[in-house]
Amino acid sequence: MESMLPDLAGPFDSLTWPVAALRLLSALVLTGIIGWERESRAKAAGLRTHMILGLASCLFTLLAFELIELEVQSSDRLRIDPMRLIEAVTAGVAFLAAGSIIQSGGAVRGLTTGAGMWMSGAIGLACGLGQIALAALAVAIGILVLWMVRLVTH
Repeated sequence: MESMLPDLAGPFDSLTWPVAALRLLSALVLTGIIGWERESRAKAAGLRTHMILGLASCLFTLLAFELIELEVQSSDRLRIDPMRLIEAVTAGVAFLAAGSIIQSGGAVRGLTTGAGMWMSGAIGLACGLGQIALAALAVAIGILVLWMVRLVTH
């Protein structure tokens, strides 16, 4: 008996709208959890920022898969390197995260928020790849780290 749920394991399979929607919504919800934690601590980059970062990262991943599926019309081969996608998303998110880091009077603030933004990018990539369970595990561990380390250090 076949499952009624879409197959999320194969990123290079023909991407259907329900699968794409599930991956995008997963990225939105999972990165929203990280963003909510940052928002609850009144950090500069909160819920909306993390959700948009994760959603954008997921969308870039889905678009890359669509490019892979394109048929090349000429004798030239389409050169696809999935690592370039990860590098591009990571660089873009790192640029945004760096903007949340402030140095004032010898104290550095915003590093954890910047790291959370970077993680949201990775979570979005994972969701775009169909690795939603892996993304959820990363969120659970990330939230645990944010909460537990705060308890230990305070």
